[in-house]
Amino acid sequence: MYKAAGVSKDRILIKLSSTWEGIEAAKELESKYGIHVNMTLLFNFYQAVACAEAGATLISPFVGRIYDWFVKNTDQKTFERLDDPGVKSVTKIYNYYKKFGYDTVVMGASFRNTDQILGLAGCDLLTISPGLLKKLSESNEQISPVLSEKLANSSDLEEVTVDENKFRWEMNEDAMATDKLADGIRRFAVDAVKLENLFKQKLQHQSKVKILFLSIDEPNEYDGAN
Repeated sequence: MYKAAGVSKDRILIKLSSTWEGIEAAKELESKYGIHVNMTLLFNFYQAVACAEAGATLISPFVGRIYDWFVKNTDQKTFERLDDPGVKSVTKIYNYYKKFGYDTVVMGASFRNTDQILGLAGCDLLTISPGLLKKLSESNEQISPVLSEKLANSSDLEEVTVDENKFRWEMNEDAMATDKLADGIRRFAVDAVKLENLFKQKLQHQSKVKILFLSIDEPNEYDGAN
């Protein structure tokens, strides 16, 4: 469909949830069909490693949702910029990818404040809301890269391999990631139903319009005689 419209499939990213099944689907799409994926609902380091090993084009770790969980479920309600749990999570993932040569792009997402954004300056990509962009534009703070390949290469991270058993065990051990992944999938399911209903309504409307046009175009066989 996109090809017919003159859009190369290289410009398209299919969004998939970072479940084990979603990551396996990503591997299939990337390796066999050259279809690029954006792995979302990513809250855990081992999810990120599995995505990179699968050859995913891009991941979207959710900084703000990680932060939300810790604020809600722990005694700590405020965090310094670099101690924010969401920032720390993405920093570890970025450093791991760069240190061990993965091509998967890290796109930090779901920010709650500008400190989280500035704490990830230097990341491959960041997706930032208009409101936070405005706050950044109004700030006089000098922005310097916090993340870089040089710093990543000097980190003490060790290479790991993630198979299905390792993935499921590490997710089970991570209450935050398990909670947020399940919550995200439920939200996606609700949105999918809404989208399906919108399509149904549109198709029904088009069918009614088509029937109306057909009835107008049909020749009137009644000659008007009484």
